[in-house]
Amino acid sequence: GHQAMLERLTGEARRRRLASCVLTFEPHPREFFSPLAAPTRLTSLREKCELLAARGLDRVHVQRFTPGFAALSPQAFVEETLARRLRARWLLVGEDFRFGAKRAGDLPALKDLAARHGFEVDVMPVVMHASARVSSSAVRAALAAGDLASAEALLGRPYSISGRVVHGRKLGRELGFATANVQLKHNRPPLTGIFAVRVHGVIAGALPAVASLGVRPTITASGRAVLEVHLFEFSADLYHKHLRVEFLKKIRDEEKYTD
Repeated sequence: GHQAMLERLTGEARRRRLASCVLTFEPHPREFFSPLAAPTRLTSLREKCELLAARGLDRVHVQRFTPGFAALSPQAFVEETLARRLRARWLLVGEDFRFGAKRAGDLPALKDLAARHGFEVDVMPVVMHASARVSSSAVRAALAAGDLASAEALLGRPYSISGRVVHGRKLGRELGFATANVQLKHNRPPLTGIFAVRVHGVIAGALPAVASLGVRPTITASGRAVLEVHLFEFSADLYHKHLRVEFLKKIRDEEKYTD
């Protein structure tokens, strides 16, 4: 869905000879208002920026979602953020876009405010796949169910997590199966279990591997999620490298063993 939106955005920017820009929020507004009830993130901020760069965007504007920003009226949001700071000339939003304090702003209000400030608003219709609406909720549901094929069809790419390799407890090395501990930016990944994966960032191409993503119930009761990747027949030092792990197939759920 976002890919279709970005294609339309970049095409319109070229036609109008304008810079293409995506406005995103950090943290996600739902995380700001209800951190425990917010949905799991599909990407970290860095991953989001990497994916946007790969689509040919000129700019990404990260708006920090603070109490002050959350309190802006719809009018103030359009005037301060869209018109004054971004100098928008053409804006593309989804059909269900809401804005301003308490989500008071809707599409008619946005179009009215845009006309006052000299920019146009266009609306992206819902993107369908196999008679179903493409949405982040559908992607999350597929990942939680271990249905990586459906998640890939909705995303247009294999689902991936990227991060820097950090020091762990080195238990895998003691057992003869050394793993790269990939740092997770958030403690609630959208999928858990043991997976067949591809790893980018070690060599020019991708390397096959197996990964464990979850809370490691045999090792600890901390409840903190960890991503560990075992590369086949590989022993070089990977510490501090930035890896991207593509999830191809779920092998099984996590299990707690006696030892």
